[in-house]
Amino acid sequence: MEIEIVKSDKQKSLKLSIVKQKDGERDVVFLPESRKLTLRLDEDSEDGYRLAGGKAMKILEKEDFETVYIKNSDNLAYILEGILLGSYRFTKYKSKQKEFPVKRIFVEDGEGVDEVVRKTQIIASATNYVKNIVNSMPNEMTPFAVAEIGKKLAEANNLEIDILTGNRLVEENMNALLAVARASSNSPAVVKIAHRPKNAKHKILLIGKGLTYDSGGLSLKPADSMYTMKSDKSGASAVLGILKAISELNINVEVVGFLGLTENMIGGNAYKPDDILVARNGVTIEVKNTDAEGRLVLADVLSYAQDNEKDFDYIVDLATLTGAAIVAVGEFTTLVMGHDKKLKKQMLKAGERSGELMATLPFNRYLEELIESKIADIANAGATRYGGSLTAGLFLNRFIKEENKDKWLHLDIAGPAYVEKDWGYNQYGASGAGVRVLVDFIQNLDNKEKGE
Repeated sequence: MEIEIVKSDKQKSLKLSIVKQKDGERDVVFLPESRKLTLRLDEDSEDGYRLAGGKAMKILEKEDFETVYIKNSDNLAYILEGILLGSYRFTKYKSKQKEFPVKRIFVEDGEGVDEVVRKTQIIASATNYVKNIVNSMPNEMTPFAVAEIGKKLAEANNLEIDILTGNRLVEENMNALLAVARASSNSPAVVKIAHRPKNAKHKILLIGKGLTYDSGGLSLKPADSMYTMKSDKSGASAVLGILKAISELNINVEVVGFLGLTENMIGGNAYKPDDILVARNGVTIEVKNTDAEGRLVLADVLSYAQDNEKDFDYIVDLATLTGAAIVAVGEFTTLVMGHDKKLKKQMLKAGERSGELMATLPFNRYLEELIESKIADIANAGATRYGGSLTAGLFLNRFIKEENKDKWLHLDIAGPAYVEKDWGYNQYGASGAGVRVLVDFIQNLDNKEKGE
């Protein structure tokens, strides 16, 4: 959708008003003949305005209004964001394309409006860009196809890119990643993509899990659980979306993304439970469950990222890592784990500002015992089904260097990344989880330094 700022007769467009709730008033007043839609806020907050913008799009989807007029206000950015996210529709594979009726939003002119619109468009566009990648079918969105998307993004946005394939992965001793990839007919790749402004104030590494399809391997998923596994690339897709937004916003922070891209399939040469893998950093891993593959991919990519880039301030991984995260906090919330309490708190604040629901779970020294192995350094699955999100996070912790422990956050986005129903201003399918919160986190790093 195009947003255009004009000084035009607002009567030509449907006028959208979002107002605070008063006792006895209706939640929605829609007068098509008068070209007026008034929504009452469910919640007087930033996300309340986003939700109202998304609700407006649900109502107007069934109407024939092509233009909408919004009056300028302090909440304009949130309303526009809700509109842009709420109007997203994934119709790529529909034989009959139905276009969204609203084509243009007219915004009342005023001081700072151009910048509000520009920033909001960039962030919403990056989020919807990620939705398109995640929603695309696995036969199309192979590891090399996602790498190609990264290449096109780098060319369009003047980003640095390096794509590791074949012998380069072998030379880097990415044995855990290569084991996961072994049974697939689609070769794996690791993509490094970077935004490097001159004199950047901070540097952050982003690592994304990119299982373009996960069958579970020889520990095969049940049929019902295998459906939607195209979404297992959500972490890597989010990294691309974050780089897209950060570069277009021209934020003065060096951001380097690493995408671990592969499939987890079955075949005669598939890796097996009982295998012992030697990860890139030399840690030996007993394979107890081939469906705990994402942590194996991330182990090697985390190791590579820390050796490949120096003098960074933060390292954050994003992964649809565990179903246990959904059991813990539900479908709509990202789990945040790490060692530094202030850093976790800063991420939670970014979630509040950006509209992404987040919760944190504390690491527990006793849970580390659950991933001990009798025959290797570590096992890729816990000894019990309890605390699965935390044991997965503790597994990743073994691949974070000691000097980087307090710089690291692990985001398990298994819940919100892909949901099979509409929620808020998000549609069935991918939500672009991780984009808005990380963009906000990166934009506010200076505030973090001030202890805010």
